[in-house]
Amino acid sequence: MFTDANTHIDTSRASSSSTAISSHAFDLDKAISKAQDKLLNLQDKEGFWVFELEADCTIPSEYIMMMHYIGEIDEPLQAKIANYLRPRQSEEGGYPLFTGGLSDISCSVKVYYALKMAGDSIDSPHMTRLRDYILNQGGAAKANVFTRIALAIFKQLPWRGVPYIPVEIMLLPKWFPFHLDKVSYWSRTVMVPLFILCTLKATAKNPNNIDILELFVTHPDKEKHYFPQRTLLNKIFLGLDNMGRAIGPFIPKQMRELAIKKAKDWFIERLNGEDGLGGIFPAMINSYEAMLLLGMPKEHEHVIMARKAIDKLLVTHEHDAYCQPCLSPVWDTALAALALQEADKTGNNKSLTHAYDWLKSKQLSNEPGDWQISRPNLAGGGWAFQFNNPHYPDVDDTAVVAFAMADSDLPDLDESIHRATRWIAGMQSKNGGYGAFDVDNTHYYLNEIPFADHGALLDPPTSDVSARCAMLMARVANTHAEYLPALERTLEYLRDEQEENGSWFGRWGTNYIYGTWSVLFGLEQMAIPKNDPLYTKAVKWLKSMQREDGGWGEDNYSYHDISHSGKYRFSTTFQTAWALLGLMAAGEAQSLEVKAGINFILRSQRADGVWNDKCYTAPGFPKVFYLKYHGYDKYFPLWALARYRNELNKK
Repeated sequence: MFTDANTHIDTSRASSSSTAISSHAFDLDKAISKAQDKLLNLQDKEGFWVFELEADCTIPSEYIMMMHYIGEIDEPLQAKIANYLRPRQSEEGGYPLFTGGLSDISCSVKVYYALKMAGDSIDSPHMTRLRDYILNQGGAAKANVFTRIALAIFKQLPWRGVPYIPVEIMLLPKWFPFHLDKVSYWSRTVMVPLFILCTLKATAKNPNNIDILELFVTHPDKEKHYFPQRTLLNKIFLGLDNMGRAIGPFIPKQMRELAIKKAKDWFIERLNGEDGLGGIFPAMINSYEAMLLLGMPKEHEHVIMARKAIDKLLVTHEHDAYCQPCLSPVWDTALAALALQEADKTGNNKSLTHAYDWLKSKQLSNEPGDWQISRPNLAGGGWAFQFNNPHYPDVDDTAVVAFAMADSDLPDLDESIHRATRWIAGMQSKNGGYGAFDVDNTHYYLNEIPFADHGALLDPPTSDVSARCAMLMARVANTHAEYLPALERTLEYLRDEQEENGSWFGRWGTNYIYGTWSVLFGLEQMAIPKNDPLYTKAVKWLKSMQREDGGWGEDNYSYHDISHSGKYRFSTTFQTAWALLGLMAAGEAQSLEVKAGINFILRSQRADGVWNDKCYTAPGFPKVFYLKYHGYDKYFPLWALARYRNELNKK
């Protein structure tokens, strides 16, 4: 693993060197101005910002596999995606889930299959190394459930090698141990069309008859160990899985037809136009393939729209191309606005007004949404993450957008702010915390079902989302005391969630640096003394994680091993910005650590005014799926520099 330990900065050396750097080499105002101008130039004419959102090589590989599933292969596009995939192979031969990470067998199997489909010879050096890695890990049979389902659809392994997920699940009553309402929004949108694909045993056209039997240690028909037994509860669920397979052939035809209709109606209601089912690639591609499997013609408006949604995620360059997992305009716009407000609230008035006009047009009201199942009497008011995704407003995005509006001091935003805050207060879970999309989505036993080997079936409350909800409620509670009870419960939740070392876990950003910044920034809005352990322990931890170059960096490996929390092989500007914003929120703007961190960001700025962090910045799902937000190194460093300048000007 990564053995490089973080070394705390030598503050005595930093004191003299930082002064010299600040006095002679760098101009803080100039750096802010350059970064601000660049960010303003990246604003869309409609008012929003949206940056590329890159995942690991799984999704581009799945795009190639989709073309072979339907038998329509865009050869030039396939070649470009293959060009994107090849250079991302790790030294050990496989494909990692994030920059510098260990190779992952599931991702590696899909990449191998996609490259073979694209025409790469299995005897070429990169394919030989990739195959050797996969076989050394136990072969393709050891890949995760989603990969094995894809292989079953391409007839590369038998259907007994995937979990039994019959479409009749759609008919289960709410009291049943498994029900759609008990899992996260992303699980629902992925699973419902997948029920149809698996029940009807979808078969890919695979026009070139590409197989990957060479990736199996034991022939897939003879493999007996597709489902490793982890726990007693897991064994029980596996027993139920086997029982379901035995009963399956006796399910009445009318019941199956009813279940298929219910599943089809469920996902078609949520197709979401050109933004796609759930706004996420796996759900989009499953719904597209399910509609084709059900006999809907390619000319059908729903099928055409579903394909448009998928292709809207493509990023195509001259020599390569990849497919994004989703789009992030609301998130990017809110964070860019906060950075610009810190930089020059008055001077950026026109740009900010344009951004908030766009955001106001995207605020949801009482449109149908899955969140209403648990909160039927709660008025809407949230924002989605994507351009459009009305069934699934995002609690995190909503808190950030409404807070940014409140912080802007612009007119005509109060109605949007208070609708959002009322919705946020109503989405609180029993423990005082907040999940990203659902309330009390904490049926942890479901993580033991065979389908859930990815461990990402649920959407429980987390510290980062909860902190931003507290941040908003605290800001608005100055004039609206009705939010105080919910705020107090959230504060107690955050106290309980603080780690012994003073940090907080970051569910939606990497990782403890992100979580700690999120909470400290939220706490700043509350009347909590700076000598409270919530602050002092967090400050001590953040300072202890600073690297010799003055920056901070944390690897996604901290999701796999907590001993790596706050540590990385090098510093990144966006994580340095998180640490600095957290420290300044805690009253540490004058500290040597903050000064050294600012100088790291200044030294790292490019001539065009922005930064260039090449590493992945966030988990989609910890241990399973990671993301690179291309906007993070454009607005977070600017935000930190501007906050520092403003703190110095308070003297």
